[in-house]
Amino acid sequence: MGIVKATRSYETWLAKHIRLLPADLTKKHQAMAQGLFPFFRATFYRWMQLWPKACVDAARAPHVLAVGDLHVENFGTWRDLEGRLVWGINDFDEVYELPYTIDLVRLAASSHIAIAESSLEIPAKDACDAILAGYRRSLETGGLPLVLAEEHEWLRHMMTGVLRDPIQFWKKLDSVPTYKGRVPKSARRAIERLLPEPGLDYRIVHRIAGLGSLGRERYVAIAKYRGAQVAREAKALAPSACVWAAAERVSERIRYQEALDKSVRDVDPFVHLRGSWIVRRLAPYCSRVELASMPKERDESKLLRAMGFETANVHLGTPRAAKMILRDLDKRPADWLHIAATAMVKATTADWREWRTTFRRKPAKTVQ
Repeated sequence: MGIVKATRSYETWLAKHIRLLPADLTKKHQAMAQGLFPFFRATFYRWMQLWPKACVDAARAPHVLAVGDLHVENFGTWRDLEGRLVWGINDFDEVYELPYTIDLVRLAASSHIAIAESSLEIPAKDACDAILAGYRRSLETGGLPLVLAEEHEWLRHMMTGVLRDPIQFWKKLDSVPTYKGRVPKSARRAIERLLPEPGLDYRIVHRIAGLGSLGRERYVAIAKYRGAQVAREAKALAPSACVWAAAERVSERIRYQEALDKSVRDVDPFVHLRGSWIVRRLAPYCSRVELASMPKERDESKLLRAMGFETANVHLGTPRAAKMILRDLDKRPADWLHIAATAMVKATTADWREWRTTFRRKPAKTVQ
């Protein structure tokens, strides 16, 4: 099955679980043709088809509740109950029970692509070593949330330098026209439960964001609250793409909230699973952080170690994970991650070239 057929099959399957927006899917398909990194981010479903064959040895590993769709731009900041700035993994849409290695290989593969596209400047082998070093350190110490208060001054400096200016953030959100279509009652209820108080007047906009989830319903309520604006978003969730890719019938249960609750994590109090919607606060200090927006002068080895450390924070939510993973890691050759990431970049690049050629010739059909 080629990438075009796989995409059509996945979107047909996805449309049976949630309502898809054809115009947004078209934008997603266009973005997939524009570059390898956008293609990589948008095609986790295809990764799940390719990686068991491309990385046979890496795929034979103990299972944990894994992120699945992990990459170097799936990290961001939020405020905890104490108002402290926290950094960590930003999106758990594709969480599933998988070999722990999948998150490491996908994170490393994304760093390889970012290096090739000059978004990172560290050597690819060094990037893999840094990810593994941070990952192992977290497992050995029992993990620790990355709270940017007294500790992690270097990371706080890197993140606070890119946090959205409040004026620009709200100006951009205010420029989105009010949504005129039908908003599901379940989405409205989910949003209203997360607003700071009942009865607030708000307007709903349709937000276009992300790549992996582009095409799904996303509704944002914007309201005035005690002198300033607040926003809450509801995004439609579906079973993980791992379910679609599985060769046998498996559970379709959405594991997003479970990953949040069980990880070694300083939780965002404004992220909740409500039925089939993930609801969160949108604010200048609560955002995904892209590599391009970070300071050019940065310690990339340190950043990738932190990403590896945070990945283990999530895996530690699985009982007895540390012992079984460390035992498995000790059996693997020193360069296993670099080899596996290289194989997946090669497979993904071949897919992207096929997609780009097909898309230029004739855009892929979208699910209606």
